[in-house]
Amino acid sequence: MKIEYSRDADVLTIQLRAGKPADSRDVAEGVIAHLSAKGQLLEIEILDASKVVQKKDIEVSMAPLFNAT
Repeated sequence: MKIEYSRDADVLTIQLRAGKPADSRDVAEGVIAHLSAKGQLLEIEILDASKVVQKKDIEVSMAPLFNAT
């Protein structure tokens, strides 16, 4: 997983897996899901991110993902 923010474009991209997007779907206003040809979710793109997400609201916790039994 990779999370990138482009200050110039004001876009936050959350890449869940590598791959070439074959389709895109608007999930909500300014939120786009990019899918592979097989329909797998590859990344989520948030447009005008500075209006939607604030730094103080970001928290990342990966422990449950890696501690699963």
